[in-house]
Amino acid sequence: MGEMGKSMRMKRDDIKLRTLSGHVFNCQGKNLRINIPLTTPSRTFSAISYLVWGDLVSQSSKKCNPEGSKLHINKTKLHHAEKMIKGAFIELYKGLGYLKTYRNLNMLAFIKILKKFDKVTGKQVLPIYLKVVESSYFNSSDKVMNLADEVEDLFIKHFAEEDRRKARKYLKPHQHTESHSVTFFIGLFTGCFIALFVGYVIMAHITGMYRRQPDTVYMETVYPVLSMFTLMFLHFFLYGCNIFMWRKARINYSFIFELGPTKELKYRDVFLICTTSMTAVVGVMFIHLSLHIKGHSFSQVQVIPGLLLLSFMLLLVCPFKICYRSSRFRFLCVLRNIVLSPLYKVVMLDFFMADQLCSQVPMLRNLEYVACYYLTGSYKNQDYGYCMRAKHFRDLAYAVSFLPYYWRAMQCARRWFDEGQTSHLVNLGKYVSAMLAAGAKVAYEKERSIGWLCLVVVVSSAATIYQLYWDFVKDWGLLQINSKNPWLRNELMLRQKFIYYFSMGLNLILRLAWLQTVLHSNFEHVDYRVTGLFLASLEVIRRGQWNFYRLENEHLNNAGKFRAVKTVPLPFHEVDEED
Repeated sequence: MGEMGKSMRMKRDDIKLRTLSGHVFNCQGKNLRINIPLTTPSRTFSAISYLVWGDLVSQSSKKCNPEGSKLHINKTKLHHAEKMIKGAFIELYKGLGYLKTYRNLNMLAFIKILKKFDKVTGKQVLPIYLKVVESSYFNSSDKVMNLADEVEDLFIKHFAEEDRRKARKYLKPHQHTESHSVTFFIGLFTGCFIALFVGYVIMAHITGMYRRQPDTVYMETVYPVLSMFTLMFLHFFLYGCNIFMWRKARINYSFIFELGPTKELKYRDVFLICTTSMTAVVGVMFIHLSLHIKGHSFSQVQVIPGLLLLSFMLLLVCPFKICYRSSRFRFLCVLRNIVLSPLYKVVMLDFFMADQLCSQVPMLRNLEYVACYYLTGSYKNQDYGYCMRAKHFRDLAYAVSFLPYYWRAMQCARRWFDEGQTSHLVNLGKYVSAMLAAGAKVAYEKERSIGWLCLVVVVSSAATIYQLYWDFVKDWGLLQINSKNPWLRNELMLRQKFIYYFSMGLNLILRLAWLQTVLHSNFEHVDYRVTGLFLASLEVIRRGQWNFYRLENEHLNNAGKFRAVKTVPLPFHEVDEED
């Protein structure tokens, strides 16, 4: 009995850690407690404080007020509880709408089947069967509509301040209408980008900027800015292609990412952002190179790339309702969740974005270098080597290479803590192996000895095998032995099976890009930084391909488990008197 009581107390403590528990109060003869999930750092710290001091405060309150006549509930907890109930009402209303649509679609399918039967057989059975089906409980029951009306009335009363129009914005949000002007501007800016890019390439070729030469000021100071924007918007362009393919394959990415129907970016919006931004970037680079060729000193024009980067940073945090403000702020919130990943509850969009950052390590290193170059004032005297000589900046550059894997590992640890599944710990091991491989490469770059080379090959090979297994089996759900589609899975969203085999082979080849660290292969007469950009672009392309199959597998899992609406936990938890 003693061991049983001890295990019960440990179980209750574990529940307290995983939820922010408030005071127990009585409602309609039931003991209820407000439970708020640990989704933010403030709730996490509050939960830990409650676990440590809860019993002490409870005993003190009993001594001071033995009758317990007054009920004190934290207003913050009530606010979070209200938000949870509000979200539950929205999801319930959405589910009732899906149920109503399901009934209508079944009736429409039944009618079409009977019409086809009458046409083929020459009989007239439609009126006979239709009369029976229309009078059936499945079609004649109005419980779903009545419940939907009741939910709507409750939502209007308690969450919309008796304003029906305000309630409709939450319960029946209008879909974002696509404009033909977006398509027009995509074509316009694409043409401008191609023209400017061709002009820039010709000018750079004539001046020999990208060839191996002793004077590398341009490649050391300006090229990292262009490389950074190229990798970022290539990744964003591939995300637009992902959205297009997800929609074509009927993959419900909006539900998986929990995107609002009025705020999500369509693929045309993504393409417009990419073409507009790259037109601006290449245009500024073209002007900068033109001024440099005309004889302006580097110190006079060196500030231009820094101003370009600063402009994009200011636009990202701009508080005004321009340039997709809701999407920009959602992006910043996701980045915050990633950086503080052990403290925030991890959702699909968070770890999906963290995986994207794992493929953007070269871009992050360029960002760190450019920020160091301009913030330290090195651009004034063209001392581009300062950020590589200073030990603290050099250590920061190495730390940037580890950060995406560290964030992703912390997300796996948090998911294991929340869900208790050991598969998250195994996934954490994958990112630890990636950090070990990155550390071995850094050590090899410092000291090019045969011992470090062997260690790089061994550790990187093990990490690559680990990653390939997780890509194919866990993330994509492929390589199922008993599948009716050899080495794939039973359900496939694409009709052509060879696409899956080709993607697996391409993923294998692109995962081996680390071999360049060992082989040191470069294109003839081309600067090694251009080769680095090419290899980094291949990793971004691999990630774009990975994204499609990752969400395809997630969509099939949701369909297999009949998940069409979000599961929202209610904040009130019934407890026993002994608790």
